[in-house]
Amino acid sequence: MSYSLIRKKLICVMALILLSQAFNVAQAQEAQQQTHKTPLAKLDLKSGDSIVFLGDSITHQCLYTQYVEDFFYTRYPQMRLKFHNAGVGGAKAWDALARFDRDVAAYKPKYVTILLGMNDGQYQPFNEAIFQTYYKDMKELITKIESIGARPILMTPTMFDARAARLGKRKRNPASVELYNSVLAYYGTWLREVAAESGFGFVDMYSPLNNITLIARQKDPTFTIIKDSVHPDPPGQVVMAYALLSDMNVQRQVSRINISKKANGEPTATARGGKLTDLKFNKDGVAFTWLSKSLPWVVPAEAQLGAELTKLGHRMSQESLSIHNLPAGRYELSIDGQVVGQYSNIALARHIELQSNSKTPQYQQAMEVALLNKERNDGPVKNKRNSWRAFQAYARIKRELDTQTGKKDEQKSARLKKLEMQLKSQEKTIQESEAASRALEDKIFKANQPVARKYVLKKVVAQKKKK
Repeated sequence: MSYSLIRKKLICVMALILLSQAFNVAQAQEAQQQTHKTPLAKLDLKSGDSIVFLGDSITHQCLYTQYVEDFFYTRYPQMRLKFHNAGVGGAKAWDALARFDRDVAAYKPKYVTILLGMNDGQYQPFNEAIFQTYYKDMKELITKIESIGARPILMTPTMFDARAARLGKRKRNPASVELYNSVLAYYGTWLREVAAESGFGFVDMYSPLNNITLIARQKDPTFTIIKDSVHPDPPGQVVMAYALLSDMNVQRQVSRINISKKANGEPTATARGGKLTDLKFNKDGVAFTWLSKSLPWVVPAEAQLGAELTKLGHRMSQESLSIHNLPAGRYELSIDGQVVGQYSNIALARHIELQSNSKTPQYQQAMEVALLNKERNDGPVKNKRNSWRAFQAYARIKRELDTQTGKKDEQKSARLKKLEMQLKSQEKTIQESEAASRALEDKIFKANQPVARKYVLKKVVAQKKKK
């Protein structure tokens, strides 16, 4: 065999080896890519879908969950979702596991948000054994959520306000006061890693509360939105609702209306978020009819500070109106005959925002929805949540007795029997509370339907000063 032939065969063999190696590397890279999951970027919802808010006393307060519900009631008035608050005061991850079947799985959720960790850390400096318990129970809880076909949305524990704790009357271990907020940061960082690697949703509740507090204390060192150091007040719960909706990338704008004139003087408009009709330009201003697809997101009075701190209206609920080609001057805007404000032609050309204007009929309509939902949460929703306190106490005592060796604790056994008797009426309480909740939600879905509004913009005639 000639040298040239041998050389050609060697080249062919080497080429085949290189191709094989390249193919194997490509396969390995493809396999590796397939194991990396994409974290949940946004909620995909349709009528009939169920969302469960699983948590401890911060969820049991029925506040951030209420404000999230308000958003969906006003932003998607044609979509009827099912909301279930599954918070219980004092709960740890293990407690959520104990009530999982009836309090989570029974509602067939598409998404389950999880806000646990505040109690799991046990209000002390970081303890590895305590964290390992939280780690184990949370992993089991996540597995159970996936097993029922739901998507977990992991949420960091909220802020522990050390300054509020120091100013409060309750005596706490100084080391715990100093370090506990850092413990919660550690727990939240771990949850973010779990969500990123497993393809779950993730919401950072911790950072917005801490950042807003730090900025506000640059002006007022006593500022807090967590007066008892643990449970955010209504404004703080608005921050939480904002964080959840923002991190889950919901639709942020209600409407955008842009009105101007063509070169021939005819009025023209572009609009998003609804239907504009009957547009008329005249020397005194503009008039048109607007039927929006949604309402602005508003919250009750006690929570308004949270809306201001987050700039909630501008960032999550914008109703933008811009009108060009108006003669110089000031103009009065009325909606359905209600004067809502005066604006210069310059401001109108730039754009004005109406979502936070409490004089507009659409704001007042949205507030009616928010107050109905407040009634729903303060009444039947909270009543149902309170019924789970007895179950939590029962489950904890039963666990202790089941793992106890030797002589049984008679006092705890008697307490267990008493709780068993109390729990016999729980299902009835749940059913009655849910019926009352649905009745109020029926009212909400009558109140939240947008209606056509008549907008009239008139030039303000300057009055002559009397001599």
